[in-house]
Amino acid sequence: MSEWFDAGPLESIDEPGSRGFALREGAGASFFVVRKEGQVMAFRNRCPHTGAPLEWQPHQFLDVDNGFIQCALHGALFRVRDGHCLRGPCVGQSLDALPLEVSEGRIRVDISAL
Repeated sequence: MSEWFDAGPLESIDEPGSRGFALREGAGASFFVVRKEGQVMAFRNRCPHTGAPLEWQPHQFLDVDNGFIQCALHGALFRVRDGHCLRGPCVGQSLDALPLEVSEGRIRVDISAL
């Protein structure tokens, strides 16, 4: 069963940019939304290599060029469109994507898998 979380207005996330959300204490209860080139995606905030959170600092999930999602722990790079790891110790693995929809200018994320 779906559990939709209102992540706020689309314009609250820069283009390109990202924003993290913590639903409760614990590594498994957080996710982030990334916006780039018209795409809006949501992923669990968990590196497939170590399970560590990905961000460098609050809401900073993209690399310095805003081209890829980057793990702060070991620098792995993930594609924005699907979370697939292209470089680092988890090459070939992917971030856990969460269903997302934009309706009436608001971002809604299905958090039932968290």
